[in-house]
Amino acid sequence: MKAMDIDAGRRRLLAWSVAAIAAGWMGFPQQVLAFAPGRIARPAPGSVRLLPSMFADAVAATRGYLMRLDPGRLLHNFHVQAGLPPQGKVYGGWESDTIAGHTLGHYLSALALMHEGDGDATCKARADAIVAELKRCQQAGGDGYVAGFTRKREDGTIEGGRVVFDEVSRGDIRALPFRLNGSWAPFYTWHKLFAGLLDAHRCCGNQDALEVAVGLAGYVERKLAPLDHAQMQQVLDCEFGGMPESLAELSAGTGDARWLALARRFRHDVVLDPLAAGHDRLNRLHANTQIPKLLGAARGFELDGDRGDAAAALFFWQRVTGHHSYAIGGNSDREYFQTPDTISKYVTEQTCEHCNTLNMLRLGRYLHRWSGDVRHVEFHERALYNHILSQQHPDGGRYTYMTPMLSGEARKYSEPEGEFWCCVGTGMESHAQFSDAIYGFDGRDLTVDLYIPSTLEDAERGLSLRMSSTLPDAGQVALEVVSAMPGALRSVQLRIPSWAGQARILVNGHEVGAPRRNGYALLEREWRDGDRIEIEFTLPVLVEPCGDDPALVSLRRGPCVLAADLGPADQPWDGIEPWLPAGVERSFGPPGEDGRLSVNLPSHPRGLAFAPFHALHERRYAVYFRHFDAEARRAWEAAQAARRKQAEALDRRSLDRIVPGDEASERAHAFASTGDSYAVSYRRQSGRDARTGGAFEFTLRGERAASFLRMRYWGEEHRRRFTISVNGTPIAHEVLDGGRGDDFVEVEYPLPDALRAPPADGWRVRIEPDAGYSAGPVFGSWLLEA
Repeated sequence: MKAMDIDAGRRRLLAWSVAAIAAGWMGFPQQVLAFAPGRIARPAPGSVRLLPSMFADAVAATRGYLMRLDPGRLLHNFHVQAGLPPQGKVYGGWESDTIAGHTLGHYLSALALMHEGDGDATCKARADAIVAELKRCQQAGGDGYVAGFTRKREDGTIEGGRVVFDEVSRGDIRALPFRLNGSWAPFYTWHKLFAGLLDAHRCCGNQDALEVAVGLAGYVERKLAPLDHAQMQQVLDCEFGGMPESLAELSAGTGDARWLALARRFRHDVVLDPLAAGHDRLNRLHANTQIPKLLGAARGFELDGDRGDAAAALFFWQRVTGHHSYAIGGNSDREYFQTPDTISKYVTEQTCEHCNTLNMLRLGRYLHRWSGDVRHVEFHERALYNHILSQQHPDGGRYTYMTPMLSGEARKYSEPEGEFWCCVGTGMESHAQFSDAIYGFDGRDLTVDLYIPSTLEDAERGLSLRMSSTLPDAGQVALEVVSAMPGALRSVQLRIPSWAGQARILVNGHEVGAPRRNGYALLEREWRDGDRIEIEFTLPVLVEPCGDDPALVSLRRGPCVLAADLGPADQPWDGIEPWLPAGVERSFGPPGEDGRLSVNLPSHPRGLAFAPFHALHERRYAVYFRHFDAEARRAWEAAQAARRKQAEALDRRSLDRIVPGDEASERAHAFASTGDSYAVSYRRQSGRDARTGGAFEFTLRGERAASFLRMRYWGEEHRRRFTISVNGTPIAHEVLDGGRGDDFVEVEYPLPDALRAPPADGWRVRIEPDAGYSAGPVFGSWLLEA
């Protein structure tokens, strides 16, 4: 790496150190300086195998789905762009859009990870066959290019992705957050392919995969070579996934420093520099666009020692997990970060995108390997049991995109050969194996981080272990030393989770008082074949207040967040929102045979069943609850009554009203749209937006003169600019860039005198976005008297 780049990294760390000390975070710079890549080592690849459990069941369901998919159909666009005959019809959903090809990368990673996790030869054979086809496509092109993404021209013609990078290389850069020169996030899509190829090389030993990745990296390098730093930063304004991480990994795998230099060209300064300086500027940023940037910084630190980027990675992880995350470990609302410590205001039906959580787990694993800090494992376990496990339907191949936190909602799943969202791809990967975070080694010290039934067979260390566990239903764990060569194992360090209650530890049937250090119980002895460790956790029900509102809480038992079962997903919800009295955690009885707990509540005096959140497939549920005493409950009800009274007053003043996005209301108001315009639902309010090139319009009617047009928006809506016209006359140009509060807001636009009298055909309202922006969403429109 160039000396000036190293100096820049030192300057970033110095800036962070000064900021941290000024904020009173005296220990933070010392944490970063103490980071040592590889401090906690993973067991040898393939040495950990899952035993029967719900984790093994999830892997089996995923394998069935992987075998159901047709690789020829996923390769369709790759073959077409290489001038080769396709081997199957392209899939639908996102695979029929310009982001086509992203699923193949995820699929290749999943196959490779599945092989690494349990030695599945069929998965390896399928991965090898895909790599062979990708090599054939690359050879047909002759320049290293291989891709499935495309671009759609204004006349509807679909063209291959090469044209995008021909333009970019000439300095013609048109970058929007998710579009680069008209193609949907091509670097994001390429990252999935790079990651799949690198996983095929690492997990399956496929040398051709590495060669294809090198050829593609060479193509990318040549196309970006003419761009200066400012131009490259402009390119990075479009989502680019984990390109820096994959290129750094390619550098490590080949020993070629040019790929690390290319990886560093993908450092997005406007995002990473504030983080390295200790500033949380994540509000209104697309969450999963940012997380892979920190993964790239983390892998880069491991290779070139830039502690400024290591500081950015740690600060980002701490801010997201501590100030932007929900009880289940997920983050984001409608895919975006919000103001820190506002989770209680964003308990909606569009929370917790799965891609984010998978990437946060990966970032936490980097940090844990550098430090051994138990907090990274605590978060990993929370997100794994509650978000990851909930994301795949037990029948396999059906995945959620968002995981709603709003009471009365239910998870919605993809169809196995339907949508091919990003979260379908990450779903394949996250359920391909669960064996990579159970154990770790600090020299000859074994850390047991997750209590998942498994075996560890590490021939190089001369160690064989077997772990059984009744978690999460009950709290018994047993770890048997099947065999251990002399000196192979100095200590066993057992994580004592924050949810454990009392933890009783026995070695060979005798209770021991193991000393505790940094969240672990330490057992040191001369370990022999057949030694048996038993742990008993009491698993009390815990109340966990929401960080920004202690009156809003979630419940936890063991590693699992408890959710109230509100009935079948295909039946209407009765609308009765559960609330919890003080001391409710002491009212739960022991779980039944099905793992459920029941309790009588003031809101549900006949009893309400609670279950681990991950288990509530095809059910409506509640995760967050108001935690009231009687006085607080009365104040809450009074506030809700005041809101209803305000809404009734607005309706009395209204000559007419439309609910955009509601089919019946739109039909009654002669609704029409052009281009990209979509009905949306947010917080159970229907709405409608329009994207660049689109528009929508409707007619409001009344028999008396009107003075105002009123529109409802979400107060933190951003990057929205649009014109509002009435009967062809622009009456307002609205800019929504947030800052109007974490609630719906209503804006009144005065009507010009010439438009106030009732027109014969009504008031025709048109909403049209500026070029490069969206309009709305509009969640209601009223025609009002003075």
